[in-house]
Amino acid sequence: MGRISAPFGIQGWIKLKTFTEFPDGLADHDRWWIGSGQDWKAYSLLEFAARPAATVAKLEGVDDRNGAEALRGLEVVVSRKALGEAGPEAIYWMDLVGLEVVSLSGEALGKVGGLFETGETSVLVVNGERERMIPFIPQYVKGVDREAKRITVDWEADYDA
Repeated sequence: MGRISAPFGIQGWIKLKTFTEFPDGLADHDRWWIGSGQDWKAYSLLEFAARPAATVAKLEGVDDRNGAEALRGLEVVVSRKALGEAGPEAIYWMDLVGLEVVSLSGEALGKVGGLFETGETSVLVVNGERERMIPFIPQYVKGVDREAKRITVDWEADYDA
């Protein structure tokens, strides 16, 4: 759902880089799991603000800048159960991460490393022989096959965009 990018202020607030379509959606979940690899810890969300300059949060037990600094770079997730089902016409961004991306001609372009929002469009970050950024819109994304773990795109390996 996101990553802690930095401390925010001196009272233990954290700044977040969100991987969700709407950053304030994280505020809907009062329990966050923070960590990486096999090391995760649950935190209760006390306060949250999605501002134009930064998305910030205050977590229970993180009381000063040093505590917030210790969380820098860690992932923020919520339980899958808390999210519910995405539905047949929707997909969670986290379900796209790791999927193989192939062109209409069948050429492998890489795997989805993440997504970000540009304001109007979501963008796939595809990591392969080089990083590609492909707008997640019907013009380019022709299909998402969850079972095959593949996204088919109208995008060729030699595109510079």
